[in-house]
Amino acid sequence: MKQRFGPHVLVFLAPALIVYTAFSAWPLVDTLRLALYGTDESGGMHFAGLANFHKLLFDAHWFAAFRNALVDNVEFFAIHTLVQNPVALLLAALLSVVVIGFAWQLILSPLWGVAEKLMGFVGLADHFQPWLGQEDTALPTIALISVWQFVGVPLMLIYAALIAIPEEVVEAAAVEGAGAWRIFWQIRLPLIAPTLGLVNILTFVGNFNAFDLIYAVKGAIAGPNFSTDLLGTLFYRTFFGYQSEVGSATMGAALATLMFLVILAGVGLYFLVIQRRLQRLAS
Repeated sequence: MKQRFGPHVLVFLAPALIVYTAFSAWPLVDTLRLALYGTDESGGMHFAGLANFHKLLFDAHWFAAFRNALVDNVEFFAIHTLVQNPVALLLAALLSVVVIGFAWQLILSPLWGVAEKLMGFVGLADHFQPWLGQEDTALPTIALISVWQFVGVPLMLIYAALIAIPEEVVEAAAVEGAGAWRIFWQIRLPLIAPTLGLVNILTFVGNFNAFDLIYAVKGAIAGPNFSTDLLGTLFYRTFFGYQSEVGSATMGAALATLMFLVILAGVGLYFLVIQRRLQRLAS
């Protein structure tokens, strides 16, 4: 029997719709509106059209800051893609074939475990460098801290995809003589390709919205010498101001709009190109 869409459904949807509209959709629309306004010397606002975007993209000072933050964001995302997701894939693959209790026995064994060696690493003080204080190492160091912070999310997604693979498929490949390595590369990996794509796009969106870790470690200045400056920290300084610079809500809105367009372009490219190929690979 075909179910009808009754008014009671709207009652259940209304709270979520109201919250989403109030805290997500409306702020986004209002930010796009605010980006089209400018401020005069007295602090009054007036319609400025695309002047803020023209200033961001063609003024030497603003474009240099925007380009630096955008390049840092790409590097931040690249480190996550090349380190976090492969590590999550490796850990998920290991968890699918190794009993957790036995793995901890390997780690803590006094005879051939790795725990004692890891404790010995504390004595390698001569190799220490102020990684967070050097321009060429500060951003990779914070990115790796973020990898450690968020690696659990892709780990669980990939692990869930691995254990969802039908055992009949793996057993059939084993009967045909395929080894564990070949089964992983030719069967397991193609079947979880859509999940890997989802993990990458979630990583992309999360990294290009990153702010809190950079702010907590290096502050709004994103030092040293803006070497850890991401789009999120650049937006914070632009909107709220910093040191002797006065914040501008309209320029901040314009920058937030560009951030939104960058993320939208990346997500759109993913769904148009990469996701289709991953789906064909999985099928």
